[in-house]
Amino acid sequence: MPQLDIQISIEDADWPAEPVLGETAERVLKAAAAYLAENETQPFPPMPVEVSLVFTDDASIREINAEWRDQDKPTNVLSFPAFPLVPGGKPGPMLGDIVIARETVAREAVELDKNFDEHLTHLLVHGFLHLFGYDHMDREEAEKMESLETRILATLGLSDPYAGHEPA
Repeated sequence: MPQLDIQISIEDADWPAEPVLGETAERVLKAAAAYLAENETQPFPPMPVEVSLVFTDDASIREINAEWRDQDKPTNVLSFPAFPLVPGGKPGPMLGDIVIARETVAREAVELDKNFDEHLTHLLVHGFLHLFGYDHMDREEAEKMESLETRILATLGLSDPYAGHEPA
């Protein structure tokens, strides 16, 4: 089973406590890594692969989104791979960073009629897949990525977050 070294930074006091976020992140990301290794034959190095999680707020993620994506608005999750990786490529010792904004996650959870933890779980999986080179810039990529997300979330007991929607 792939080994992960998960580093957590909490920049917004309204997020749950670090032990709670750590348990959630470990459960979710290990399930995603195991699924990729078993079903997508994703190669992992024998040593732990580091992933950094930043739990922040809308103001901070808006600044990051404006600087790196030229989109001056908050978003739910941003991923920054440490090294370019194509799906199925072997990661190095550092996967990259996943940044998640609490207010956007909470707002979307209400809009989607989901509980906060389920939506956070989905976004962790989504961000994690971006670190492995998966994307949703065109229909084919979106179908592949969304299918993977759905199958990984099913291993965690969650339903298809895209049911009834066209691929992004």
